[in-house]
Amino acid sequence: MKKRDLNACPICHNLNIDDEEAFLDDLKCTFRVYAKNDLIIQQGQLCEAFYMLTIGSVRTEMVSENGNIMGIETIEAPKPIAAALLFSDNNRFQFNVIALDDVEIIVIPKSEIMRMMMTNPDFMQNYLAHNANRTQVLTSRLQLLSIKTIKGKLAHYLLEQAKNTDKPFTVSKTQSELAEFFSVARPSLARSLSEMVQDGIISIHRKVYTIIDLNKMKELLV
Repeated sequence: MKKRDLNACPICHNLNIDDEEAFLDDLKCTFRVYAKNDLIIQQGQLCEAFYMLTIGSVRTEMVSENGNIMGIETIEAPKPIAAALLFSDNNRFQFNVIALDDVEIIVIPKSEIMRMMMTNPDFMQNYLAHNANRTQVLTSRLQLLSIKTIKGKLAHYLLEQAKNTDKPFTVSKTQSELAEFFSVARPSLARSLSEMVQDGIISIHRKVYTIIDLNKMKELLV
């Protein structure tokens, strides 16, 4: 299993953690290890502690009442999992968390998180900033879900990924991962991408995308 790096976590990045073991011992946390495909957190489970993914990666997915599964996102270490939920009135996970490879999770009691906030202003600032950033990400996800067509979803996603629409950019997700992210069939997504290329909207070379016609791309956002 890979080595953890807490300083790279958005909540701990400027805390100058020189001795990780001493830092973690002080937090009275517990360590949990999971294998690939293990169910880490089940939808509906109470969130009574802070979950920090320190090694590996996980995927989150929501299961509807009729059994349909909607992929939400992939989270790679080191990052928190649903940090804002810990202080929510309705503190039940709305999604499953599943290990994509060998995973280590550090579970920190809520009382310890509150203590850290009161004694370390940098930690509190990081925690609040992370939750604010996550709100923006979830807002974008809701916008994506409101778009009806696959091409529209692709256009929205690619415009977000392109920091500069005049230059090529890399998309880290494979077509299979994009299909899961959009909750659509992979052949349908591949067909939509091919049609966008044929229509002169984008070009694709492996994972490098280029927006050729920005106006046509924006017309797809319906």
